[in-house]
Amino acid sequence: MTFSDWIHVVLLALIQGLTEFLPISSSAHLILPSQLLGWPDQGLAFDVGVHVGTLVAVIYYFRAEVGRMCQASLAAIGGRQSEDGRLGWLVILATLPALAFGGLCSTLVEHYGRSILVIAATTLIFGVLLGWADIKGPRVRRNESLGVRDALTIGLAQALALIPGTSRSGITITASLMLGFDRQSAARFSFLLSIPVIIAAGSLKTLELLRSGSETQWEMVGMGAILASVSALACIYLFLKWLDRVGMIPFVLYRLILGFALLGVWFVS
Repeated sequence: MTFSDWIHVVLLALIQGLTEFLPISSSAHLILPSQLLGWPDQGLAFDVGVHVGTLVAVIYYFRAEVGRMCQASLAAIGGRQSEDGRLGWLVILATLPALAFGGLCSTLVEHYGRSILVIAATTLIFGVLLGWADIKGPRVRRNESLGVRDALTIGLAQALALIPGTSRSGITITASLMLGFDRQSAARFSFLLSIPVIIAAGSLKTLELLRSGSETQWEMVGMGAILASVSALACIYLFLKWLDRVGMIPFVLYRLILGFALLGVWFVS
């Protein structure tokens, strides 16, 4: 690997880690370097590595909640009901729309959803929607009041995140705020929802990698996974720490600036 390849690996891994859980769209930020700067695709193995890195980060941060949810969800099958078990099954329920939408529409999105114009439009539209939800949402509910209808609504919103620029965390937080949940509850449920989605995406990419039989530069994959994990963990910690203080408006403003800049690039090119 050349020095420039290492630079690309470091920057792309940091982009993945820092944007996976912020409401600004990781997929858009990973597509843009190749679209605007002509950076080469780092390959399936690298994609798997950074997905594993972000997965490790979110599971580690929520390790206590995840452990309780897994145990309680299994216990619920035997008839022992609990709040943790209920939340675990609601996470699974909210994941189903995204899995169905991904299976049915991934090829269509891959062909038509990766253009700068699409990313600019989704960045602007869903950024404005996030700001509206943050300002107008009553923010009085907590996850203890989360029900089946809420989980399905948030899950359907999450399915839209297959379109680059939407932001999985952004659209699920938006939906939660519109349903009346407070910022912390909205963000924490969004992060818990990311776990099965990242597992599913990483598993699919791993199968593709195994079928391709291509050579893997493991040093690149390892570096990407470590950097993505560390940056994602720091991002989750700081986001939840500052969320109630700063709200969503800084991310909305960032999305508006990015969206209009991308529109300018598209019209000029």
